[in-house]
Amino acid sequence: MTQQLLPTTMVGSYPRPAWFTQQLAGKDVLEAFKVAAHAEAFHDATRVVIKDQEDAGLDILTDGQMWFDDYNMGIGSFLWYWLERTKGFSSEKLPHPARDKAKGRDIWALDEAGGVAVEGAIERGPVRMELIYRWAQRHTQKPVKACIGAGPVQLSTLAHFRSGPVKNRYDLSRALADVFRAEIGEVVGAGCKHIQLEDLGAWMPHLSGEKDYDWVTDVVDRTMSEIPQGVERSWHFCMGNAWGNKLEGMTAGGYREIMPHYHNTKIDAYVLDFACREMEDADLLRKIPSDKKAHVGVIDVRTLEIEHPEQVAERTRKVLKHIDADRVTLTTDCGLKQLPRVVAVQKLRALAEGAAIVRRELR
Repeated sequence: MTQQLLPTTMVGSYPRPAWFTQQLAGKDVLEAFKVAAHAEAFHDATRVVIKDQEDAGLDILTDGQMWFDDYNMGIGSFLWYWLERTKGFSSEKLPHPARDKAKGRDIWALDEAGGVAVEGAIERGPVRMELIYRWAQRHTQKPVKACIGAGPVQLSTLAHFRSGPVKNRYDLSRALADVFRAEIGEVVGAGCKHIQLEDLGAWMPHLSGEKDYDWVTDVVDRTMSEIPQGVERSWHFCMGNAWGNKLEGMTAGGYREIMPHYHNTKIDAYVLDFACREMEDADLLRKIPSDKKAHVGVIDVRTLEIEHPEQVAERTRKVLKHIDADRVTLTTDCGLKQLPRVVAVQKLRALAEGAAIVRRELR
């Protein structure tokens, strides 16, 4: 793992280059890439996205999730990539199961997400996480983080249950955890040292009741349980990529309400957003267990405004009032997919330059 003080990274997704217009539309990448132009565009896009991060000065890179399609939601097929390629789900987009109970802008978010039917046993399909990781890592000497999501708990909240052996979201999430764990194991076997689970199901107990905190913890632990020492296990749960800058709806109460319930989760780091609220609740980092680290969002992905490096440095200083620098990675609040690429790359440069300012101060 990287030894840099205050290492920099981004959460996962990145804007597609304008010329990369092909869509997987549910296909296995190995089927879609029989079309040479699609394969060429995908690999070129991945190479370009990695180069953008290197040029910006990031320490830990991602593949930008060029395997996401341009579906609705700010992050494309974040919710659908796994559903489309895991056996046991219907192929059509249904209404979200909670649609009729939603209020306010949560209605819009659920309509964008949609729902899916469970029709059979949940089994592995052509997700290809190991292959996707290998494709990305060959483009750089820097470490590539594997961004795995949307995760089992979050996906289970989209399900309608029809026929078949899986009857409820609890059983579904555990079955999905087994699928995810197998994929993650192959990625680790390929040499990946940074595994980031992206599962906003962390917020589910706020709606379903405190009893479900144990369920979420169990599923996350089950998903990440076979990752060996020496590989960082991180868990990202922001407040919503495109709409999570206020504490309302499913995220009412914010991290202050839910974080204590996840202190015993078997992970190494939490990946949290703070920049969109100008770090106002960064003090809760004081209470993170001493055996865990924090990937702290210091770049707001919900605005086109490009941060100045000094602005990033000041956000970082606020963080370091509450947690030691050797336990902090600096990151974006969430994925950058919904932003124009010209904005995204400037934000990443500000992230790297702001981190450098604070590193110099700490010497």
